[in-house]
Amino acid sequence: MKAAVVSSFDTAPRYEEFPQPEARGPEQLVVDVVAAGVHPRVLSQADGSHYTSTDELPLVPGIDGVGRGADGELRYFILPDSTLGAMAERTLIDARRSIVLPEGTDPVAVAAAMNPAMSSWIALRRRVTFEPGQNVLILGATGNAGRLAVQVAKLFGARRIVAAGRDADRLAALRALGATDTVSLAGPADEVAARLGAASSDVDVVIDYVWGDTTAAAMVAVATDRSDRGRPLTWIEVGSVAGRTAAIPSAALRAARLQLVGSGQGSVSTRDILAELPAIAEAITAGAFAVDARVIRLSEVESAWGAAANSAERIVLVP
Repeated sequence: MKAAVVSSFDTAPRYEEFPQPEARGPEQLVVDVVAAGVHPRVLSQADGSHYTSTDELPLVPGIDGVGRGADGELRYFILPDSTLGAMAERTLIDARRSIVLPEGTDPVAVAAAMNPAMSSWIALRRRVTFEPGQNVLILGATGNAGRLAVQVAKLFGARRIVAAGRDADRLAALRALGATDTVSLAGPADEVAARLGAASSDVDVVIDYVWGDTTAAAMVAVATDRSDRGRPLTWIEVGSVAGRTAAIPSAALRAARLQLVGSGQGSVSTRDILAELPAIAEAITAGAFAVDARVIRLSEVESAWGAAANSAERIVLVP
């Protein structure tokens, strides 16, 4: 079969032959892949930089997707760490790590939106006790996951949604999706921190896709500028586009009632993630989220890789 094959972590996947998958257990299913999203998590899988990487090559990237089995059922699936991912004509899934999608589901929309929507949805459902009427700050709101985080927070009944990002045009567009306030992350770190502190004095939850020096400065400002430092503040680390480490001053943890947690693979069980998938798929199918997807053929995977790194759209590979 044909697949996107990574033979070196230094180059993009290539459209090449790869061995056919074979089901070897009662829960395993071979599915024809209908659509698979090129997420940042997939890019880091393909270049070997993700923390789950085993450095085993060759591999087919892709951590999730939509496929159709021999029984005709359309499924959204999440793959375990494996050298056979979703970016192939066929892949091997564990039926227990999938959900059946109703006929009429748009597979491209699900493949594009499920993974980025999942990051904030799972964070607010499984890592904190989020209540309608609470206030949210989203750091890195101009990326695909951050853009959907604005919409997820709105769906969950957030009162204020402060969206922070670097791209001015994308930031301005977030007001139409539910952001009540926007803050630019462009400029010196101290100036950015001051803006964030002023805009976020009453937030209850921070969803952080940025990390690095920006977070270190922002955390101090947000914690110390609070109108009520006894009001609980939960900082959820989800991504690290600005750096893998952040030098958090101890004062930030002492100056306010601040709780720092992570949300991602490992900190949330597969069982808990799977429990949320039907509701996310239903929201996507119902049109609750604005989804920007760009469809590219699997055979053009090399060009898709370059586009994914620079596009505001979510790239989706189809047969």
